[in-house]
Amino acid sequence: MIALFREQVMTPFQLARMHPRLWHLTAADAVQGILDRGLLTAEDIVARWDVDPAERHAYLTRRRPEPVTLAHPDLGSVVINDNAPLNERKLAAVLDDALTTSEWLRMLNRRVFFFADKTALCSLVNAALNVGRPKRILEIDTRSLADAYGPSMEIVPINSGNTNYAAARRGLGTFAPLVPTDYARWQRQRGKKQPDTIKEVAVRCSIPDISRFVKAIHERVPA
Repeated sequence: MIALFREQVMTPFQLARMHPRLWHLTAADAVQGILDRGLLTAEDIVARWDVDPAERHAYLTRRRPEPVTLAHPDLGSVVINDNAPLNERKLAAVLDDALTTSEWLRMLNRRVFFFADKTALCSLVNAALNVGRPKRILEIDTRSLADAYGPSMEIVPINSGNTNYAAARRGLGTFAPLVPTDYARWQRQRGKKQPDTIKEVAVRCSIPDISRFVKAIHERVPA
């Protein structure tokens, strides 16, 4: 029984065994900046790039239909990813814990995200909203990233920034800390007929050394 319990508790090793690779989707012109400066949260970007307070509030609490490029005389240019797949009206209808859409967007903008599920990644890459918008996919080594950032990592059973189709309910419990979540219990906590799987991995901070974990950069979803 003790061995079984240990098998259920999430660790960097367990995550990497289930998902050896993670993927981060970004605008093509954002890749070099990410490799040079790191993968930064939107909240950190607007703070470091001295964005006007009113604009900063808008970027962090409202939908961004297009990637946002910011310029700084010393830091240069940086791109904040869009959150085009998120519809604020649909989002309001599926939020729990008395959260507002602005609060949910704040939560997203304090994190960086990786796809653990290649099907979800493929769906977004091929979505109509991305036609004509060059994208790149960073392929990440899960084990080394989790060894370095495990205390800040969370597992997510849905695409937290997408409300297309049948939008899943979401709330404070959507982001479960990697350690010491009991995976078998986590799979059942939403009460679905089919047990949940990890759709996303979130990190609750910027990753300035992301280049250490990048194994490849792809123009399309790898086979």
